[in-house]
Amino acid sequence: MARPGAHRWIIDPSHARRSVLLAFLFLFTFAFTVSADDSNVRLRDLVMVAGARDNQLAGFGLVVGLAGDGDKDPVYTQQTIANMLRRYGINVPASTLSSKNVAVVMVTANIQAFVKTGARIDVQISSMGDAKSLQGGVLLQTPLLGADNKVYAVAQGPIAVGGFTSGSGGAGGATVTKNHPTVAQITDGAIVEREIPTQIVHDSTVELLLREPSFISVALMTQAINLVFTNAAHAIDSTSVQVHMPPGAESNPIDFIAALESISITPDQPARIIINERTGTIVATANVKISSCAVACGNITINIASSENVSQPNAFSKTGTTTTTQNTTTDVTEKKSALVTFPELPTVEKVAAALNTLGVTPRDMMAIFQAMKQAGALQAELLIR
Repeated sequence: MARPGAHRWIIDPSHARRSVLLAFLFLFTFAFTVSADDSNVRLRDLVMVAGARDNQLAGFGLVVGLAGDGDKDPVYTQQTIANMLRRYGINVPASTLSSKNVAVVMVTANIQAFVKTGARIDVQISSMGDAKSLQGGVLLQTPLLGADNKVYAVAQGPIAVGGFTSGSGGAGGATVTKNHPTVAQITDGAIVEREIPTQIVHDSTVELLLREPSFISVALMTQAINLVFTNAAHAIDSTSVQVHMPPGAESNPIDFIAALESISITPDQPARIIINERTGTIVATANVKISSCAVACGNITINIASSENVSQPNAFSKTGTTTTTQNTTTDVTEKKSALVTFPELPTVEKVAAALNTLGVTPRDMMAIFQAMKQAGALQAELLIR
């Protein structure tokens, strides 16, 4: 019997076990995060949880108030305006309508997982017709449909173009265009009307999907998770890892996933060089290595200049006419370059320094990297965009 006035505590074993588990998760995750060095990356930045994915929405709508910059009377614009007026009880033949202040547009958006009804998302608007600009326009109420043809959001509001078109154009006129005036956006321009069902836990198992597939990163991630949750993680392939939830965590999967995302690893970084020839951009990772090779780079520049000369007859000459002759000058310049021998280069800094000694341009460097790859001296993946 308890003494009078004494408090009696009744402890639920399942509640105590859950509390101990959550405290363990917090302490272990905190210790693991603090001990991580600067080269480590949280799993949150490397993976996504299977099922927690974005979905694409699209809709067909009208932008009005364009002050003469709209579609120049295409059939589908007139028909769209007529259909809209019919919704308001106004029956007008499509052929009698003018669409110079109206443009038909496609409205697109991405809706993230777990977005609730009433939340707002950004939308992008793109002209479908021959409108010159969407500047100053207002998007009318446009339903946004998913792949299942159901409405998940509704967009409406004034649009922001971020560019402009100015000038009269045409013969004898000049036109100035900045950015793309036929593409616009509305920040928080759509209201979510239907929540997309999302399931991230299947049979007490959470699946983590690596954004950059790598067998090494998956193995490191599995080992790091198993250090925190013994024998809980199992690698499936180069992208996915299945993690079984420990007893007591099924009732609170959010805390368990938060603990997983807080674990840090040093991910594998592939040796890769990305070349964008259109912009002249070269990006290389730190693991790029070059075997011993010799490189020479020489440029040939051909300059062709054309000019017109006027030939006239002599003064007081009774014969001859004034004619125009074409004069063409060709100049060939070759840049001389010695054959430079490169030893084995283990870091991307040494690779860049060695190529800079040749005084090459970025476009020359692209050609050198391609030739090194063909010769088998470049120990990296070469991607040309």
